[in-house]
Amino acid sequence: MIHIEKRQILPKGYSILVSVLSIVFALLLMGLILLIFGADPAKAYQELFTWPFFPSMGLQDTVVKMIPLLIISLGLAITFKMKIWNIGGEGQFFMGGMFTTFGALYVFGADQSPWVVIPLLLVFGFLGGAFWASIVAFLKTFLKIDEILVTLMLNYVAMYWVDHLIYGPWKDPRGFNFPLTAVFAQNTRLPRIGSTTIHGGLFLALALVIVVYLLMKRSRWGHELEIIGDNPVAGRYAGFSVRKNIFLTLMISGGLAGLSGSVQLLGVQHRLQRGFSMGYGFTAIIVAWLSKLNPWAMALTSFLFAGLIIGSEQLQIVMRLPVAMVNVLQGLVLLCLLITETLFRYRIRWVSKKTHFDTLDKEAD
Repeated sequence: MIHIEKRQILPKGYSILVSVLSIVFALLLMGLILLIFGADPAKAYQELFTWPFFPSMGLQDTVVKMIPLLIISLGLAITFKMKIWNIGGEGQFFMGGMFTTFGALYVFGADQSPWVVIPLLLVFGFLGGAFWASIVAFLKTFLKIDEILVTLMLNYVAMYWVDHLIYGPWKDPRGFNFPLTAVFAQNTRLPRIGSTTIHGGLFLALALVIVVYLLMKRSRWGHELEIIGDNPVAGRYAGFSVRKNIFLTLMISGGLAGLSGSVQLLGVQHRLQRGFSMGYGFTAIIVAWLSKLNPWAMALTSFLFAGLIIGSEQLQIVMRLPVAMVNVLQGLVLLCLLITETLFRYRIRWVSKKTHFDTLDKEAD
């Protein structure tokens, strides 16, 4: 019989080792898939890891795509620390974009100062994501409904609601019948860094790394979340409000995802349109887990995963591979991460039936 035992002592530096091994195993499996498709893995990996990081244009695109990934993953880390599984970053990202679009098109005028308009639009985005996450918090705390199911389903509600708006009441009459809104006014745009395509949202994302790190690692509240996540009963005995913290963590997490949607619109696209997310909310889940909920590690991991997105586009152009290959690689990384984590945390032994039943008899005595 297979017997699984939890290891009492984990190897030193196992967190880093698990992440590295997960990526290595995923790349090896991806190489086999590329061979099946008739592609040269060496050439594919050369394109995948060269274009996104070394040419100036590729590096700029990588940094731009890193920004929303990093902001969402920071928000997810807060809920994951409390063992609240927010899988709704994508929907909260869309709602943040929707609230920002409403503010940019129907609330603020083109003659107002950008120093007033841009911060307020970012607040709109935060509130949109926080509002969407508050639905999950209410259903979990008062009706005991599982947050994984609710957040996952609300993703599609948000995406289809945005589709309704850009195909219907918000559709640009001058947009040649494409599903998109009118272009935002010039005073809503985040400033660019020098002559690059990188916008000021990068500074906001890096500032949030510091803020989230201090909240999670250096504050009483972060310690409170960890206790409640490990043992809610112990948290209640310690005087912590589990219900309040569920609401607070989910609304901050959703707010950061909504803020990410706002930054994406104000810094890159300047209008709401179909497909304005490249699955950032789902990819951010892998980024958070691969980084072991460490905000500093998330900055590096989100940069690498943004490079995968850019690299996959290059593979599509150069090697005629489907762009979905990057989704395959991301899935393999997550799968390998779960397997490697399990093998490090648990010892798997083969025990004969006689030994197993003898052990049960001794425990009964």
